[in-house]
Amino acid sequence: MNHPLPKSAELNQRLHALIPGGAHTYAKGSDQYPQALDPVISHGRGAYVWDVDGNRYIEYGSGMKSVTLGHAHPRVLAAVRRELDRGSNFVRPSVIEAVAAERFLATVPTAEMVKFAKNGSDVTTAAVRLARAATGRRLVALCRDQPFFSVDDWFVATTPMAAGIPDEIAALTVTFPYGDLAAVEELLRRHPDDIACLVLEPAAMREPPPGYLQGLRQLADQYGCLLVFDEMITGFRWSASGAQGLYGVVPDLSTFGKALGNGFAVSALAGRRDVMELGGLRDHRERVFLLSTTHGAETHALAAAVAVMDVYREQDVVGNMHALGERLAAGVREVTEAMGVGEHLVVRGRPCALVFATLDENKQPSQQYRTLFMRQLILNGVIGPSFVVSNALTFAEIDKTVDVVAQACVVYRKALEAGDPTPWMGGRSIKPVFRRYA
Repeated sequence: MNHPLPKSAELNQRLHALIPGGAHTYAKGSDQYPQALDPVISHGRGAYVWDVDGNRYIEYGSGMKSVTLGHAHPRVLAAVRRELDRGSNFVRPSVIEAVAAERFLATVPTAEMVKFAKNGSDVTTAAVRLARAATGRRLVALCRDQPFFSVDDWFVATTPMAAGIPDEIAALTVTFPYGDLAAVEELLRRHPDDIACLVLEPAAMREPPPGYLQGLRQLADQYGCLLVFDEMITGFRWSASGAQGLYGVVPDLSTFGKALGNGFAVSALAGRRDVMELGGLRDHRERVFLLSTTHGAETHALAAAVAVMDVYREQDVVGNMHALGERLAAGVREVTEAMGVGEHLVVRGRPCALVFATLDENKQPSQQYRTLFMRQLILNGVIGPSFVVSNALTFAEIDKTVDVVAQACVVYRKALEAGDPTPWMGGRSIKPVFRRYA
């Protein structure tokens, strides 16, 4: 058959010839999309993106969940442009570094100090190093039920893509399941003086069980380790101050990114002053090489972050995203039930961070059915690896998405009745990001 996206196909060939994996983020790879329906994006505005072939899509999961205010948000761009005219990087700190730090600590009042960087991996790895220095311990305990924490060895060693990481490094990371305090306590008892920190997303696909986060706080105090919250997704989605602000549990360290810059590269390590000062110049203890990056305080990225925080302070961004997500979840559930696929095509998660699960005729997770479903969405003008909303969406786009899902359900039901989605996949199946071989 003719390729439905000829310009994208040509560009994908160029990308794969020049870039390992064809993209700079594995989750954006062609293998995450149906065959021949892996559009290359030309530009975005608000809740829409356009590909190089001229097609417009309603977009979900914008920028790996980083663009909550919508693409090319005018207020954020105005702040960035002002700073670009002043220069972006100097040999000494810029005034915007103080402004951004003050604004962040006012937004996340559970933290006492903050240091900015570019990527989430930068700051989560810095948190681990800081925890090890503060406690004098080796082991990192992380939540194994959550998909991603860092590109660095301490985390990647726990995935199927652990090639290149020595076993000695992998042995320094242990894991625990989400929501099970007894399992965490047992882990701490097995390593009573060797776990430096507990690392987890405080909330994700399901709400934390009652008392769970509070229990982690108590266990960390009891066993002398630090509690580290990865707020990359929960920050500026669950609330502007993250899950720690919503649930009232204060971690020792926390990391933010993604929505903090509305797509611009900025992340933050925040936490207790006595711990953070280990990486500073006002402490008598042995120094920690915490974060020292050439581009960590680029003025335009910090200006973007300040503008984002100002918008969140003045508007109910989180409340609106929840309302959008609630309407989307209700609509999807209604049409899937009406089409008889409600037990196979399932929407899950907090309204501001919805995902869809594609289950086969035996109600087991299926990448083949995911391929079929995403193919129908893309062909009908909806793109995204999830149903994670942005504030730029309106009820009109939500209702259009529900209509597209209803059309996809017709095909989904045919595949279930046939017991084989292959004829409707359009080619090879989507693959998991973390796999041992390409």
